[in-house]
Parts: sequence; C-alpha cells; structure tokens
Amino acid sequence: MGTNAGTRRNRFTGRAAAASLLLAAAALVPAGAGSSAAATAAGFGPHAGRFQDSNWGGYVASGSFSTISGSWTEPHVTCNSSNDLFAPWVGLDGYGSQTVEQTGVQTDCSSGSPVLSAWYEMYPAAPVYWNDPVSEGDSITASVVSNGGGSYTLTLTDNTKGWTEHVDQNLGGENVSAEAVIESPTQSYPSFSRLDFSGVTVDGQPFDAANPQTFTSGGYSPGPLSNGSFSMTQGSGVARTPHAPAKRPSVIRY
Repeated sequence: MGTNAGTRRNRFTGRAAAASLLLAAAALVPAGAGSSAAATAAGFGPHAGRFQDSNWGGYVASGSFSTISGSWTEPHVTCNSSNDLFAPWVGLDGYGSQTVEQTGVQTDCSSGSPVLSAWYEMYPAAPVYWNDPVSEGDSITASVVSNGGGSYTLTLTDNTKGWTEHVDQNLGGENVSAEAVIESPTQSYPSFSRLDFSGVTVDGQPFDAANPQTFTSGGYSPGPLSNGSFSMTQGSGVARTPHAPAKRPSVIRY
C-alpha cells in the first residue's frame, strides 16, 4: 500500500468508537447551502483499512497540496442489495490526517434502486447534500481549494445538467494528501463496469506529477494514470464482496 502506511490515522478502532463519532456528527454539520445530514446521511472520511484491500479505491498522493480538481462520468450501476452505497469524490487530507475536505456524488441503493445525490463534507462533520438532480451518465467536475488559514472552497458541477454548487467552509486541515477515489461506507458496492476519472490535477499540475499511490477497494482497481485520467474497473479474479459486510447504521460515515 505504500511506505508511509504506518502514518495513517484510522477513524475507527471498533464499532464502539464509530458509534461515538456518529453521535458527535449531528452537532458538527456545516451551515450553509444544501440540506443537512439526517438519519440516513452518509459521511466520507479518512482512509481506513476496512476492506481486505482498502476502503478507498483510486489514486492518493502524499505531500503538501492546496488544490485538487477532477472530473468523472457517473456509471450505470446495478444494485445487488439495499446495503449497496458508494461515491466517487475528490478531496484533500484523510491519508495521514484525521480531517477530509471532499465533494462528490453518492449512489444509494437502500430503496432498491440507485438514487444519486450531490454532496460535500468537511470531515469529521457529517455530509451536506445539495438538492440538484444527478443521473447516471452525467459528467461531473469537482474541486477542493485550500485558501489558507483553514479556509476551503468546494465546488461541484454537473456538466450534463448545467448546474454548479460551491461553498466556503473552515476547518483545521493539514493538506497532507490529495485523492481521487471511490468509496463504500457500507463495505458493499453496487456493480458497474467502469468509472472514468479525467483531468485530475493537483496544484495546477496533472495528478501524475504528484506520484500518487494506487488503491483497490471492494475489488475495483484503478487502471494506469495518464495525464490525470484513469478508469476504475473490477479486477480480474478479485472478489467484489468485502470480508466483513457491515450492517447499515442509521448514520453512515465514510
């Protein structure tokens, strides 16, 4: 997984620790645009090794960063169970730190069919959802910018639908990592053939220049990174189902 794996600070030391974080999350929802997280909210947080492989799948760079931007196409998914839940996102921090500044699109199968929702999160606060429509096949562009002094600007655009949301938030982040990844907080991905990231940049340079590490999650692996573009596909011979499927809690934290 990388030479600095020992520096990761995982969010969970057990289910009890997770429960205490969930209680704290309700008081930490950021104010501003969008609807606050409710009982069925999902949260996206630091890297943690809940899967046999990783809870993040994609590319993660370690160093010092102030911006990340990238695009992806929302894939067509098949819900295998009501526990399936995942999101592609870009963000800063979370690998070697205990905050994450991130934005993306969540696909939730709890209703039996995929429901897509745009969101941002300033972990450890719970996610905040925007009410804009998102559909499979939509082209999404996301960015997170550290303005200095703990100020961040998060922007999410649906290029297909033609809407853009952005929000300014404050958090004592360390800006020690930058990532373009997929993640399933329930440890249960829906099925999809591929998810394409493109034009990922950090500090204005192609993601390749930051020498990011690869991570596989739930059997989905990143292909080669070229000029900030790569595809997530299900790896040949790699089981998609995690070794310890999680019961869906009332509030989910990534």
